[in-house]
Amino acid sequence: MKQRLTGAVCAAIMAGGFAGTALAEDKVVEMSFSHDLPTQHPLHSQGFQVWADSIRAASNGTLDISFFPAGQLGKAEDEYDIAKFGIADFVWANPGHTPGRFPIMALGELPFFIKSGLGGTEAMNEWYAAYKDQEMSDVKFCVVHLHDPGTLHSTSEIRTPAEMKGKTIRPANGTIGRLVQSMGGSSVQVGPSEAREVLERGAADGITFPWRSISIFGMDDVVHYHPDMPLYVTNFIIAMNKDRYDSLSESQQGVIDDHCSPEWGAKIAAGWVAFDNEGKRLFQESPEHHVLELSDDELQQWKDASAFLLDDWKANVSAKGLDADAIYDAFVERLEAHDAKF
Repeated sequence: MKQRLTGAVCAAIMAGGFAGTALAEDKVVEMSFSHDLPTQHPLHSQGFQVWADSIRAASNGTLDISFFPAGQLGKAEDEYDIAKFGIADFVWANPGHTPGRFPIMALGELPFFIKSGLGGTEAMNEWYAAYKDQEMSDVKFCVVHLHDPGTLHSTSEIRTPAEMKGKTIRPANGTIGRLVQSMGGSSVQVGPSEAREVLERGAADGITFPWRSISIFGMDDVVHYHPDMPLYVTNFIIAMNKDRYDSLSESQQGVIDDHCSPEWGAKIAAGWVAFDNEGKRLFQESPEHHVLELSDDELQQWKDASAFLLDDWKANVSAKGLDADAIYDAFVERLEAHDAKF
């Protein structure tokens, strides 16, 4: 017996067919992706590459992304502008490398604030959707992702904020740089690829970094002390050159839009989070490393020393004519919804 198709089903089939035809007729576009990580980093192999492969498949092969890793196209602090000016089509960037430029997003950098890289990633994507166009309007913002909380890794034992006086630290972002300075230390801002050399020649006494990632850059041969505290997370974004996005067909833009979502942010971050979760255990098992178990009082000293940074953040955002309290409350609500608030 023949079955009749309803009008809705026919329309759906036709729409799907037309979409497939549109993608098939699109010209192939070769695009570039710049980042400053080595290719052995899990974020490259398990994050960026998976994302790019999915874009290629979803576009029927018409969107092809080639990678330029390890800072080939510029320094880490320049990645955002590399996308803005079209030196690359996509970039992976740390907005915290340029303090003050993205004050709203800097909320995610506050110490002892976010406890989960994956939950924090989904929360931040949902929250930042309301602010991305006013703060990053000169690029096509795609996703933001976090890592699980990192800590301080140093060449000598540091257990309290008082012991930071006179130390030079490579901070993860501008907010942590402010914290270091408030404790009487100084900061040196270099990309992760240069950090090992800076530490090795004594130009820095420590670095704030995720737990296991320091081994990728060989820094575990230099820093051997690691206080066990969830000090901070860093926001990382994938951004696209606006002109390149605008040059794509409507169907190709749809593929990009589908890959710029909270879910894809979490997928991109997942491999790195799993990798770094092993870091503390590996250091605890290594005779060359010292994971410092802090007392409740020592941990509270770090929390108290960093409390002023929330007031600083609110002042910076308010100076832009924005409602800092409302922005903060909206982010806290999303973090709590994803069980990611410290």
